[in-house]
Amino acid sequence: MGRVFVIGVAMTKFDKPGTKAGDYPDWGKEAILAALQDANVKMNEIQLATAGFAYGESTCGQRVIYEVGMTGIPIFNVNNNCSTGSTALMLAKEMVECGKAECALAVGFEKMQKGSLGSVFNDRVHPMEKHIEVMSELVDISATPIVAQMFANAGLEHMKKYGTKPEHLVKIAWKNHKHSVNNPNSQFRDEYTLEQIEKSPRVCGPLTKLQCCPTSDGAAAVIVASESFVKSHRLESKAVEILGMEMATDLPSTFNERSLLKLVGYDMTKLAADRLYKKTGKRASDVQVVELHDCFSANELITYEALNLCPPGGAGGLVDRGDNTYGGKYVVNPSGGLISKGHPIGATGLAQCAELSWQLRGEAGPRQVPNAKLALQHNIGLGGAVVVALYQLGFPQSKNSNTRARKTAAAASEDGFIVTPFLHILQEAMLEDQDGLVEKHRAIYGLKVQNDKGEEGFWIINTKKGKGKIEFNGKDKPAVTFVIKDADIIDLLTGKIEPQRAFFQGKVKIQGNMGLALKLTELQRSAASKIDALRAKHLKSKL
Repeated sequence: MGRVFVIGVAMTKFDKPGTKAGDYPDWGKEAILAALQDANVKMNEIQLATAGFAYGESTCGQRVIYEVGMTGIPIFNVNNNCSTGSTALMLAKEMVECGKAECALAVGFEKMQKGSLGSVFNDRVHPMEKHIEVMSELVDISATPIVAQMFANAGLEHMKKYGTKPEHLVKIAWKNHKHSVNNPNSQFRDEYTLEQIEKSPRVCGPLTKLQCCPTSDGAAAVIVASESFVKSHRLESKAVEILGMEMATDLPSTFNERSLLKLVGYDMTKLAADRLYKKTGKRASDVQVVELHDCFSANELITYEALNLCPPGGAGGLVDRGDNTYGGKYVVNPSGGLISKGHPIGATGLAQCAELSWQLRGEAGPRQVPNAKLALQHNIGLGGAVVVALYQLGFPQSKNSNTRARKTAAAASEDGFIVTPFLHILQEAMLEDQDGLVEKHRAIYGLKVQNDKGEEGFWIINTKKGKGKIEFNGKDKPAVTFVIKDADIIDLLTGKIEPQRAFFQGKVKIQGNMGLALKLTELQRSAASKIDALRAKHLKSKL
């Protein structure tokens, strides 16, 4: 079996259902394009794809992937409850591992209903019928959401067995909300006090609203490749190796041992984790950063023990010591976790992989975990299936050397760039704008241009106020930045090449909000003729 590497990752912002512009094909497209950009590969190099979603018709995967390219590749649609995203990733990884493909795409997306999860098909047996039946034999069933009841009751069993307290669950939620403040893709980015979390509306048992993950709309994508593909494309500097990935499903103990902890997957998580550590030769104590399936704070608590981050009964102490956040033994859910980042079911496992890849590459910005070398992922779905995985940089020495080689000198002046006079013309076009194009594209954009002298010029195009302004070495923070060579940008500005084609040809690289970048296609098409006319006017005035 060959080695498999993550070479490209991306996710959209996760949003409350009904508030996100577009539809699931738009979100999936945004994630795929950004992942291709991150990997520096083209869609026609993808040989196989998997698509994860829990809510949708049977070929939603094709509907999403066709938005980017119809290349005739095999597409596998995947549904495995809340572990759908990581299941899609595992399938893509194993296809590469066994030689079926050299480069594969896993995409996950979800368009969800507002409010708590409920059953869609009411004319047939529910797959969790036996789980609910066992719970009803152990505790009284209430009118609250059934999944929340399952995890709340598991938390109560842990308290009774080991002496943990509701405050431990509150502290976990407080930590995840605090982490999410630094994640621009998170559905919620608010920090709360412990008291605010504890006094938020009660959902079930010890769980309050701020200890429960929301339903969400969004998408994520991951591109995986073989070692030969990585080396032939010189992608060593960003390649994250999947050291191991294990899936487990329910054991007889789920139903037979009459334990609410086991009913929500404790044993299958432990089984998958034990297999993973054995096959990779790693221990939980080797890990620095973890993305863990915190659908409820109670699940994060009990999963610490199932993953062997602490011994059975030790989760409360781990929380009290701060060994689940920055400065402690592990940093768990630096992204904000499901509780704050959100939980679009098909995308969750892939978003976890994206966060861990950014952490290992040192690209997580203010969320960066110091000296992150080994990353652990946990993604679970009741019914049931769990996926756990370990990641590390595949070629750490290449990362350091390639980073040094890619550095360019920042230009002190805008003189000496072919694009400079065109940006002056663009500023004029913005001031003369009679069609309201600036109003339709309010945002802050960055433009990095590399000339043939190895210098890099940086412009800020700020259209947030008035007619907008273009400033060399501006200080405003862009939502999206375009990176392009000086020799190529004129064709882009004058409409000789469409932005999407330039992207696929590798002439344009995009950093930041891919959805915002895609919206600029309309602006470029509309403004190109005006820019060309103004350019002709300027040339005529010089004659």
